[in-house]
Amino acid sequence: MHLIGSVIRPPSEADSILLQVTLGCSHNKCAFCGAYKGKPFRVVPEADVEAALDFAATSCRRQRRVFLCDGDAMVLSVNRLTRLLGRIREKLPFVNRVSAYANARSLRAKSVDELAGLRGLGLHTLYMGLESGDQDTLSAMGKADAAADIVAAGQKVRQAGLRLSVTVLLGLAGMKRSGIHAERTGAALSEMDPDQAAALTLMLIPGTPLHADWKAGRFVLPDAQGMLGELAALLAHTHLSRGLFLANHASNFLPLKLRLPRDKDTALALIGRALAGDVPLRPDHVRAL
Repeated sequence: MHLIGSVIRPPSEADSILLQVTLGCSHNKCAFCGAYKGKPFRVVPEADVEAALDFAATSCRRQRRVFLCDGDAMVLSVNRLTRLLGRIREKLPFVNRVSAYANARSLRAKSVDELAGLRGLGLHTLYMGLESGDQDTLSAMGKADAAADIVAAGQKVRQAGLRLSVTVLLGLAGMKRSGIHAERTGAALSEMDPDQAAALTLMLIPGTPLHADWKAGRFVLPDAQGMLGELAALLAHTHLSRGLFLANHASNFLPLKLRLPRDKDTALALIGRALAGDVPLRPDHVRAL
């Protein structure tokens, strides 16, 4: 499989066939993100996608999932996505689910019925980056979509019967708005009510505007204790009807995997013990993006 540049995919898609249908990110201006720097956004020609499908049909027969790369596959029109999902079904009959990243702008142009139609053709999971439910934080970070628009898009995904996974970033508001960021992010997650929510811990990437702000003293990153306190506040304000809440990414200080609402009190107690120094944290030198 010929892949162009570095490819970012969710941890749960580690065993998926990675099918590039777009390159880069159509926004690519978030202050904290260095994922697609130097990789201008464009749509991959259908002939190139067809060649990748031919390769997967003969060389990826043990894999049962397809992840549509790069960061903005759902920007494709419904007609293009319909053709694509049809070709995946035809050429890769052994695949049982297709997933992709999505953002509010790309979903705004698609109705619930259209998304439900894509689900009927094999689209299974959409991954959305909320990052924060605090609009001031999103604005400061140059996020393309408003918090309310991200929440509405996530609700549309759920209404269409698609599985929704939402990512948030601990530490994104710095020290100044940490508590507000945690509370409003928990509230936004509650409104979206995703099947899975994942909290990652912000790690500053050299070359990004946020890293420059940190070096200049304009942004103060919470320490491990601050991140744990933020995680506790976020979790306390997150009320899902059912679903997974993950904080087990390599960036996190305290790996957590729980099912809400069942395990919330147990997790909050564990975080409390960690804050008291009774539970060891993941050392900085082994944390990673």
